[in-house]
Amino acid sequence: MTVTYQGNRLKIILTDIEGTTTDISFVHKVLFPYSAKHLSDWVYNHLELPTVLDILQQVREISGQSNLDVESCLSKLMIWHTEDRKITPLKTLQGLIWQQGYDSGDLKAHVYPDAVECLQHWYAAGLTLAVYSSGSVAAQKLLFKNTLMGDLTPLFSMYFDTTTGNKTESQSYLTIADELLVLPQEILFLSDSSKELAAASAANFNVCGLNRQTTAVDHNFMYVKKFSQIPLEIL
Repeated sequence: MTVTYQGNRLKIILTDIEGTTTDISFVHKVLFPYSAKHLSDWVYNHLELPTVLDILQQVREISGQSNLDVESCLSKLMIWHTEDRKITPLKTLQGLIWQQGYDSGDLKAHVYPDAVECLQHWYAAGLTLAVYSSGSVAAQKLLFKNTLMGDLTPLFSMYFDTTTGNKTESQSYLTIADELLVLPQEILFLSDSSKELAAASAANFNVCGLNRQTTAVDHNFMYVKKFSQIPLEIL
């Protein structure tokens, strides 16, 4: 089965989450308020966990203040949370808090039906599917495991987050291609962010933008409104 895009044989589709597979309002109106509400209590209730101690140490290192106590670390985390900073210790902590929400049934993840349909179709056609999001890998897996349309994690082979690199830097995409053991031109990257598309394109990835909202787009790239409009030839 041959899958072609812009003259290249595709092997992998790499997708963003927020604004691409998932309504941005779910992230900003459901997930973020939930983690903000529970952040301090969750940390104090899990201070014995090595992961939490590591998160606090990372906050100290990033802040350049090795003597920060727990309360001061939490203040830093809340500031970053409010600013929606793409910082690894914050993203790791958010993922842990969201797991609590999914496990309790307080949270159920949104994924666009057209995204689910196409991802399933592409998977069945033999394409490898992967995810690259600023949210932690743990948070990505939780989201796709706990969707309103069921567990989608069997569709995905690999997950990448900010530990791989910034999504607006081309080197991050070259690193992903190396880890996936394919050439950059054998990957199609999907995102709603023109900066991310530009970085991936600079790394010789094929790119396609999702513009689900009535917002301005970068005309240097092709945009579609839903997954079913992505011009893949699947024979």
